[in-house]
Amino acid sequence: MNTYPPAEPASAPRALVACLGNVLCGDDGFGSVVANVLSLEGVPDDVRVLDVGIGGMGMVHDLAEPCEVLVVVDALDLGRLPGTVVVIAPDVDEQTDHPLWARHAELSSAHHTVPERALRVARAVGAPPAQAWLVGCQPANTDRLAVGLTPQVEQAVAVAATEVHRLIEGAPARSTA
Repeated sequence: MNTYPPAEPASAPRALVACLGNVLCGDDGFGSVVANVLSLEGVPDDVRVLDVGIGGMGMVHDLAEPCEVLVVVDALDLGRLPGTVVVIAPDVDEQTDHPLWARHAELSSAHHTVPERALRVARAVGAPPAQAWLVGCQPANTDRLAVGLTPQVEQAVAVAATEVHRLIEGAPARSTA
């Protein structure tokens, strides 16, 4: 897992950007590429960008850190044209509505993490953000073993990075009290 900026912030971040993706599966690496772009462009000091790869239990520690805004970036198959970027305020169901075995299976998987699971983990560890956003891109292909994005999805990286900046700039300022 890579963290941008690499130095630990002096205090909890106001916003956390969790970028998901498998760079070995073509367009599924979208979130990781967006994390790299955000690190090059720079983000405010009170924003932390994480390239969490395919997620897993290492992500739980990062999502336990309280923040006001959580933005999850990932490739999402929503049946749209490849390269289409969407911004969604996700509706994450309460895990208490599920049987204990289902909650355990959902929250303890150390493997592939989907955006909804990232948000459920944040809620389960007691650090749900005041605002949560999902910035997704319709992939052309995530089933192929290849490094690099398809041209349509590569063009969408800048659009997604712009959306992330817009969301974190519109976030409320962290109170100092």
